[in-house]
Amino acid sequence: MKTEKLSTRLASVAAFVEQGATLADIGSDHAYLPCHLVKAGRITKAIAGEVVKGPFESAVKNVRKKGLAEEIIVRLANGLDAIHDEDGVDTISIAGMGGPLIASILNDGREKLQNVKRIITQPNIHASSIREWALQNDWKIIDEQILKEDHKIYEIIVLEKGQADYNELEIMVGPFLFKQKSEVFIEKWKRESDEWKRVLSSLENAGDTNEINEKKEQLRKKIELIGGVLTH
Repeated sequence: MKTEKLSTRLASVAAFVEQGATLADIGSDHAYLPCHLVKAGRITKAIAGEVVKGPFESAVKNVRKKGLAEEIIVRLANGLDAIHDEDGVDTISIAGMGGPLIASILNDGREKLQNVKRIITQPNIHASSIREWALQNDWKIIDEQILKEDHKIYEIIVLEKGQADYNELEIMVGPFLFKQKSEVFIEKWKRESDEWKRVLSSLENAGDTNEINEKKEQLRKKIELIGGVLTH
């Protein structure tokens, strides 16, 4: 069957969906990911959830156009409310949002996760929020990926149930990504560190309130942590 080419970012998310999974893709936009996975024969059933009416209608149209209305159910719902018990969902993907929003979606829908085996997240920013959520809710990171597409850097964090312990640095940069230290990883954290140094420099001339001093201390700590990563 002919499959449409996904963006590098979504193709990387797709690679973490196991053969035969029942997927709920939350914030599915045009339902590109579930459509691709069904066409590729990786999955036979999916839920595409959208909270915004425009993207929901686009997803419905795209699923019908590809003749996949039997395999993919598109639902207008907030977060994990798109998942019904009878769906038998065992895998969730949430891509293309900020880390704090993804974490809040998972937190608000915790009761929907009882039978879920794997969560695949692709935060655009603040991936540490997802790692913190995992730590607090008995999910562990089983894999991570960092990639660059169209001059933007993206992280993918894959979770399964279980307990793990991560230190402050691992929560910030990712335990798997830290071990791999790819070129994209180094580029990302050098860029972040340069920005923190710029902000710190501007705060040095911004007065001497408790709030400013606290912010400066936080920045110094982050710069020191990342400095250790970049120099080894």
